[in-house]
Amino acid sequence: MPRASVYLHFPYCLEKCPYCDFVSYKIERAAIDHAAYADAVLRECDTRLDAGRGRSIASIFIGGGTPSLWEPRELARVLAGVRARFDVTADVEITVECNPTSLDRARADALAEAGVNRLSIGVQSLRDPELKFLGRLHDAQGAVAAVRAALASPIARVSADLIFGLPGQSPDDAAKQAVTLVDLGLAHLSCYQLTIEPKTRFGELAKRGRLPLAEDGAVADAFIAIDDALTGRGFRHYEISNYAKPGEEARHNLGYWRGEEYLGLGCGAFGFTRTGSRGLRYRNEIDPARYVHEAPHQEREELDASALLRERIMLGLRIEDGFDLAAAGDDLGIDAFTTERRRAIDTLVTRKRLTITGTHLCIPRPAWLFADDTAACLF
Repeated sequence: MPRASVYLHFPYCLEKCPYCDFVSYKIERAAIDHAAYADAVLRECDTRLDAGRGRSIASIFIGGGTPSLWEPRELARVLAGVRARFDVTADVEITVECNPTSLDRARADALAEAGVNRLSIGVQSLRDPELKFLGRLHDAQGAVAAVRAALASPIARVSADLIFGLPGQSPDDAAKQAVTLVDLGLAHLSCYQLTIEPKTRFGELAKRGRLPLAEDGAVADAFIAIDDALTGRGFRHYEISNYAKPGEEARHNLGYWRGEEYLGLGCGAFGFTRTGSRGLRYRNEIDPARYVHEAPHQEREELDASALLRERIMLGLRIEDGFDLAAAGDDLGIDAFTTERRRAIDTLVTRKRLTITGTHLCIPRPAWLFADDTAACLF
């Protein structure tokens, strides 16, 4: 059976970060109706049975929001419901995103008992002034304590997120923070450049010229410094924003980058399914109250083979290994090597922005900083 994954969205946070454009809502812990949200997700599972039929679920990712706020017993009930309704592999990867303010040893143990086998911790920075700038509720000490608690728990795999490219941050300090985290014992680290999204508090401040921003050169230097530091410690830079010890790569994200299908569950979740050479992307209701009490479905977008191929190019070129363009075209029933695309490939190879071996495309490491533009040239 073709591989697929499940993405489950939990939309509640104790605070809305100023850079975040995900569907998330500030709420007091006591105001979360944990059971009602679980009930709504299970009802949605029943509506997705056809979409999941004939697909092998190899990963489940619970994102947010702050899923570590969700009571583990209710999360366990949802996971049991997913297993009962879909063909879930025995070695399924089950990841929960966590914030340090809602993760300690007791919570990690409870998540492990619920069936979770991987945690992704939103550290973002190990410097208190940077955490304050980012609107985070935890401090550096709390971030380290959360990582240590997760590593001491029965959960076998732990990752952390780090944001670089912050105003006033030196490339050397960005690399030092990454090294400090992996030296705690992590086998996976995601390093994201601070991106200013338009419909966020940071976006509004930037629009008015009131947000301090790092210079592009410093951001690029930080990317390179982190790469040098982590690969020097035996980490594989397997995707533009992700590093892992060999064998510790995130299966869920690799599924996205390889164009695999995923079932989106929960308020604001996106899903993607395919039938032959056509695809369907959907997005659930973004209002939690309407999601819980009414219907999950909100938006649908039909995708033809050409649109799916463009996505394969954009996502496949993010991976260190690249992807086979001819195989992607064959899978979608179209000729991927058009005259225009061949000409663009030749130009990019000449500029050392792309390599091609047979029909396999890959972006050389020094050109990763231009990955988005490179992909766009092949559309």
